Amino acid sequence: MKIKIGNTVIQNQLVLAPMAGVTDLPFRLLCKEMGAGLVCMEMVSAKAISFHNKNTEDLMEIEKGENPVSLQLFGSEPELMGEVARRIEERPFDILDINMGCPVPKVVNNGEGSALMKNPRLTEELITSVVKAVKKPVTIKIRKGFNDKSVNAVEIARIAEGCGAAAVAVHGRTREQYYSGRADWDIIRQVKEAVKIPVIGNGDVTDGPSAAAMLKETGCDALMIGRAARGNPWIFREINYYLETGNELPGPDIEEVKEMILRHAARLLECKGEYTGMREMRKHVAWYTAGYPHSARLRQRVNEIETMDDLKKLLEGNFEGKQ
Repeated sequence: MKIKIGNTVIQNQLVLAPMAGVTDLPFRLLCKEMGAGLVCMEMVSAKAISFHNKNTEDLMEIEKGENPVSLQLFGSEPELMGEVARRIEERPFDILDINMGCPVPKVVNNGEGSALMKNPRLTEELITSVVKAVKKPVTIKIRKGFNDKSVNAVEIARIAEGCGAAAVAVHGRTREQYYSGRADWDIIRQVKEAVKIPVIGNGDVTDGPSAAAMLKETGCDALMIGRAARGNPWIFREINYYLETGNELPGPDIEEVKEMILRHAARLLECKGEYTGMREMRKHVAWYTAGYPHSARLRQRVNEIETMDDLKKLLEGNFEGKQ
C-alpha cells in the first residue's frame, strides 16, 4: 500500500526511524534494499549547520539510491530553524522532519527534542517558520507527551496540521519513559482520529504480527521501525511479506547474517575510513549477533577488532547458527 506525504510517494507503509549513531548512509541503504519505503537520517542540529560544522556535513550525506529519504532537524529557535531549512532545501532529500521526540538530556535541557512538547506556542511558531521556508513537505516526530501529566500528542498534532505539516509520526511513549514499558498505541489512534494528514505509528513494532496489529488497532497510515531494525535490516522484508500474505518469513540464515555484516562493514569503511568505520561497526556486530550461541563471547571480542581482516576472523571462529 502506497502512502503520500506532500508530493512524495512512498511505495509501502514501512519507515526506518531516525536514530542517532545508527541510521547513517550505509545502514539506510541496507534497510532500503530490504524493503523500507522511507528511510530517515540521523537528526542534525540546525545550530551546527549554521556554524558549518564538519561532522554535521558528513551526517547529511545522501546517495541517490536511497530516495525517498527524510532529513531530520532539531532545534528550538523558529527563525534559525526556518533559515537553516531554506539553506539546505536544495540537498537531495525528499522530506524535512522536525525532531520533537528525542529524550536525551543534553537535547532536552536545551529546550529541543521532546522538550518542545511542553511549549505548544513555541512549537506552532517553529513549525510555521519551517513550513514557510521550504517547498518540500515538512513533518514532525513527537511522543505521547513529555510525561504522564502532560499527554498532549493530539494537541501538538492538530497544531502541526494547522501550520501546514504534511504528516506526523507518533511514538507511543512519553519522554519520561524513554524506551521502557509498553508503547501506548491508543494515543496513536487518537491522533489519527484527530487529524487528516498521514499519521505514522511508532513503538513496539518488532515483526509482521505486531505491525499488522498496530495498523488494525490505530488506523495509522504507516509504521515507523526503530530499535527493532538494529542488526536486523531484514525486518522490513519480513513485515512487508506478512502484510501482503499473512504468513511469516523465516529469518536470515547464518551465512546471510555474516554476509550482511561484512557488506555493512565494507560500506562503513568506504564512507568513514578503517579507523572510524571499524569502531562504529562494533556495536552493529553486537546487534547482528544477539541471541546466537556464544554471542556474549563474540561481543566481548568485537571491541578488539580494528580491521576488516579482524572482523572476518572473528566471524569465522566465533559465530555459529542458532540452536
